[in-house]
Amino acid sequence: MTQSVSVHPAIDPGLKPAASNFTGGTLSCKCSDKKVTVSIKGQCAHNHVCGCTKCWKPGGALFSQVAVVPRDNLSVTANEDKLGVVDPNATIKRYACRDCGVHMYGRIDNKNHPLYGVDFIHTELSPEQGWAPPEFAAFVSSIIEAGADPDNMGVVRDRLKQLGLEPYDCLSPPLMDAIATHTAKAAGKAARA
Repeated sequence: MTQSVSVHPAIDPGLKPAASNFTGGTLSCKCSDKKVTVSIKGQCAHNHVCGCTKCWKPGGALFSQVAVVPRDNLSVTANEDKLGVVDPNATIKRYACRDCGVHMYGRIDNKNHPLYGVDFIHTELSPEQGWAPPEFAAFVSSIIEAGADPDNMGVVRDRLKQLGLEPYDCLSPPLMDAIATHTAKAAGKAARA
C-alpha cells in the first residue's frame, strides 16, 4: 500500500548514495531556452524532503527536495536577469525563474538568523549524479495545507520511513539543536560542556 504514495519523482525509486569526492554541479531551470543556471561548488548538506507550502515542488510531488550549500559555493552563471524573489517578506528569499517558476535557490539575508550563510538548493535540477541523498522529511503535516488528504497521513509517514526518511513536523534533531544553540548564544546563555 505505501508504494502507491508518490513522495517526489527523484526519491520514489529509492535513495541513491552520495558520490565520494563529489565536486558539485550545475542547476538549471525548466525553460526550453535561455535557462537560468546556478553553479554549485562541492557537496550539499542536510538534504531532506520538505512538506512546507513555500518550497518549490515538481508537478505531482507531495514534497520538495531541499539541501543547503555554503553561500560562497553558489553562483548564478547564466540568465540571472530572469530571477525574481517569490516573496520578499519571507525569511528565506526564494529566487525563481520568472518564466518557468522553478526556484533556483533560497537565501537568508538576516545575519542574525541561525541559518545565515547557507543557501537552499534543489539538487534534482542538476544532471550530475552523486549529490548527498535526503536524510529526513521535514514539516510533514504541512502537506495537508497544500491539499493532501489528512486521513492518508499515516500511509505517507509509512512511505517516508520505508524510504529511510524519518518524518518530522520540524527540522531534524541535529538542525533543531544547531538553531537552539545559535539562539542561546545570541541571548548570552553559554552552552554547557
